Amino acid sequence: MDSVRTAMYLGVCIVFSVVCQGQMSLDNRLSTQEDQFVTRDLAEAFQDLLEGEEGNRILLEKKASVIPRCDVGERCAMKHGPRIGRLCDCMRGTACNTFFLRCY
Repeated sequence: MDSVRTAMYLGVCIVFSVVCQGQMSLDNRLSTQEDQFVTRDLAEAFQDLLEGEEGNRILLEKKASVIPRCDVGERCAMKHGPRIGRLCDCMRGTACNTFFLRCY
């Protein structure tokens, strides 16, 4: 009984998906002229971005809060009297050894 019901539901779903395939509302379709306008606008915006106008440039500055990554064995800290200053952040799975001041 359950297998018949499952087969019936599956058949209805398949028939429904085949009948409705490719049908789209007329309101959602763009005419070819509108499509060309959209494509042209996107192309102009992309060209302006690539030209690199002075107002659109992204400044790449080093932020004080960003600590660079260092590999295993590299010096990751520096000792200033009783204080230890960090030079870089050790990779995942390693830690800065405070005696050797290196990533291990």
